[in-house]
Amino acid sequence: MAETYEIKEQEERMILVGVATCDGDDTAQSLDELEELIKTAGATTVAKVIQNRESIHPGTYIGKGKIDEVRELVEEYDATGVVCDDELSPAQLKNLEEALQIKVMDRTVTILDIFAQRASTREGKIQVELAQLRYRSSRLVGLRSSLSRLGGGIGTKGPGEKKLEMDRRLIRDRISQLNKELEDVVRTRETTRQQRSKNPVPVIAIVGYTNAGKSTLLNTLTNAGVLSEDKLFATLDPTTRNLKLESGQEILLTDTVGFIRKLPHHLINAFRSTLEEAKYADIILHVVDSTNPEADKHMHVVYETLDNLGVRDKTIITAFNKVDKTEEKPVWKDFKADRTVQISSKTGEGLNDLLNTLEEILKEHKILIEKIFPYSEAGKIQNIRKYGQLLQEEYQSEGIYIQAYVPKELYLQLEK
Repeated sequence: MAETYEIKEQEERMILVGVATCDGDDTAQSLDELEELIKTAGATTVAKVIQNRESIHPGTYIGKGKIDEVRELVEEYDATGVVCDDELSPAQLKNLEEALQIKVMDRTVTILDIFAQRASTREGKIQVELAQLRYRSSRLVGLRSSLSRLGGGIGTKGPGEKKLEMDRRLIRDRISQLNKELEDVVRTRETTRQQRSKNPVPVIAIVGYTNAGKSTLLNTLTNAGVLSEDKLFATLDPTTRNLKLESGQEILLTDTVGFIRKLPHHLINAFRSTLEEAKYADIILHVVDSTNPEADKHMHVVYETLDNLGVRDKTIITAFNKVDKTEEKPVWKDFKADRTVQISSKTGEGLNDLLNTLEEILKEHKILIEKIFPYSEAGKIQNIRKYGQLLQEEYQSEGIYIQAYVPKELYLQLEK
């Protein structure tokens, strides 16, 4: 009988490098996060190096002394690559690879790689390939010598290496084609939004730092069946689900892609139509991992990203998640939120408070209507039950007396 051999891809061993340009900055925490990204991409971190400099070296990212130190670490740990915590210029990438004689990548490539692994819908795949090509097209010069060393591993998922071998014209053509495909998808998404706007069902956009528990919350509330893992960017593609509140009011919950510090601008541009779900929502539900010591900084990143997307003047509920994992119950604060609640998406703790808070805010956005509807217009009352909050219903000789809170759009329709 012929022997069978299991061929296993060698696990990549990475050295992470960051530059701290001032005292008390978050370079160490950013490298910890980069380590999580590397793990999510399927590699292992064997060493971390931080250089304190007034500014990032324009030619090689780090200075000559640190380059020598990293070279020694490469030999000591038998590393297969180096990942820098900032986006490298083409010159920095080329010079660093030549100095270290090993594959060099940056944070952007790592995030793009994870997105390439996780994208499952047509829209997600188009967005990721577009972001990758825009990033790589600006780095074609001087990269050809390193192509033969790239092989597999991080930085080669999705279109990856094969696209680098094309000339600029072919890449421009492919970007143009992808833009047209994405425009079709965006048109479809905008049509869906317009249909939603005619329909008085409130939309709640769930936003938050990556791995804050957004997908778990959506699953717990709506049995959505969305992939939920303790990993960064476990889900990319937005999911919208219907939820009926205790009052009978129906709402739409939309999950969005997680935010992260130093989120590549190529990705923000490519995923703009997806991220803008928050822009057209009635309420923002901001999920925060209360167990993370960096929670305050994560909240800052979320608000900064929302501001960049033009998401302003929205009612915000901040849900401090994972309270089941915290022994002490500190007082969590978010001064930018209109309301805050403490929840556990996993155990269900605090979810009633969250749903009651949603009911209260939706009620504030509604108009009280008191009217007698002729029996011939009884069908309108079904819309009041579905989209509003029915307080009183009496069958009288001249018609049906209704007292209810209804959305502004429905109020205008009923008054007609």
